Amino acid sequence: MVITPKIQLRINLLLATIAVLVIAFFSLYSLGYLDELQIILAKDNHIFYWMLLVGVFAEIVAGSMGMGYGVICTTTLLFLGIPPHAVSASIHSAESFTTAAGSISHIKLKNVSKSLVKKLAIPAIIGAIIGAISLTYLGEYYSKITKTVISFYTLYLGFKIFLNAFKPKQNKSLKKKTNLTRLGVIGGFIDSFAGGGWGPLVTGTLIKNSFTPRFAVGSSTVAKFILTITAAVTFFFTLGIQHWNIILGLLIGGIITAPFSAMLTAKLPVKNMFLIIGTLVIVMSSITIFKSLF
Repeated sequence: MVITPKIQLRINLLLATIAVLVIAFFSLYSLGYLDELQIILAKDNHIFYWMLLVGVFAEIVAGSMGMGYGVICTTTLLFLGIPPHAVSASIHSAESFTTAAGSISHIKLKNVSKSLVKKLAIPAIIGAIIGAISLTYLGEYYSKITKTVISFYTLYLGFKIFLNAFKPKQNKSLKKKTNLTRLGVIGGFIDSFAGGGWGPLVTGTLIKNSFTPRFAVGSSTVAKFILTITAAVTFFFTLGIQHWNIILGLLIGGIITAPFSAMLTAKLPVKNMFLIIGTLVIVMSSITIFKSLF
């Protein structure tokens, strides 16, 4: 197998992460804090370990399909009963690191259009701030309603992902006109408020409207990184640090898997992945809606 610069970069990030984790482990062991850490991790029914698995799975899906990380994490956390505002805050905190790695890779491979990033990112920042502030207060005081609304949205995304398996290839001869400002604002708001959805909405729209796929994905990824940082910082000032075990689990799971997602992209059957992930999101969202309403 040929190791491309993108794969090499991710391998370097993996090695650096492993080194940090090993140093942290031996530091905790030498100071006698491992037993205390185990007690802390066990308090929330070992949710850290579940989030570790979710982070691994979500990163594999995002690496193979170019979308789905936020949708999978949001659906799973809502299914587990985590409050909506904590769901989005946790996901964006973890994604700040995973999207940074992806952005660096795309920039290094020259997959990024600066003008496209600017046209998407500036309105996305506005949308992300409005979405995060709205969710902070609606999610806290109207948790049941907000959870139901977001679950209906993830249900819609589940059907959209499922139907992607049957879509014919787009005709690239004509590029359709796209209102990038409106797309950025709506994408930023939805991603921040619902915990995910930038990929299916923004990247999907750009590719559907015949933008060059590598520039659509690369530029969208960099814009997503900017909105993710914005959302994470907004949640930090409005909510503070909550559910660090969720953030840490998603973060470690995603970073460990990231170096291999590029290798898996060419090997995984994308059509079957759309079918499986779409079905999974539909079922879990439906159960969450049922539990919220009844």
